[in-house]
Amino acid sequence: MHPDYKLLIFDWDGTLADSIGRIVESMHASADRSGFPRRDDYAVKGIIGLGLPEAIRTLYPEIDDGQLVVFRQHYADHYIALEAEPSPLFAGVVQSLDAFRDEGYQLAVATGKARRGLDRVLKAHGWEGYFDITRAADETASKPHPLMLEEILAHCGVGPRQALMVGDSSFDLLMARNAGMDSVAVSYGAQSIEALQAFEPRLSIDRFPQLHAWLSQGAD
Repeated sequence: MHPDYKLLIFDWDGTLADSIGRIVESMHASADRSGFPRRDDYAVKGIIGLGLPEAIRTLYPEIDDGQLVVFRQHYADHYIALEAEPSPLFAGVVQSLDAFRDEGYQLAVATGKARRGLDRVLKAHGWEGYFDITRAADETASKPHPLMLEEILAHCGVGPRQALMVGDSSFDLLMARNAGMDSVAVSYGAQSIEALQAFEPRLSIDRFPQLHAWLSQGAD
């Protein structure tokens, strides 16, 4: 166990689960059905990590409250249909998380998903009781506000210097910084590693198991 950390906190989409393509497709389909122009893939990937209302408003600042309700419902309908077969976890995620838990780390999820969506995917993977705590965007403040991390820290009885946030978006890493917490950037998710380096993560990884190797070394 790494001497500095007791709690590991993970984003879901693009960090644990290979779901970015489905999110992009669902956002495009929702735009089509709602009568809004499609934003390009790069723009959509740039809002992954935010709560869904915040993400839609970022892409479509002109949207009114009624249109937002309709857009969200189209997105949910399309995404849930795609998720009839849950997005696969990235290679090495299951083995690494099991190893972390065996080594005594507390484990948590901090996601831009809604609670209903997070519970659905946790159940699909048989992980209803796996994590010490999970926080979803619709039950707290959206990233990059640090509230969800502060709630996780309070639940686990851990200070911010003893926790590590692992994510694939600027919102994950900025949230960690706002909470006074170290972060790890993954290169295989929504945003480029070059963009994430601006937030000075302690580590950048190209494959999930590299996190376990680094923590096992007690490395700097």
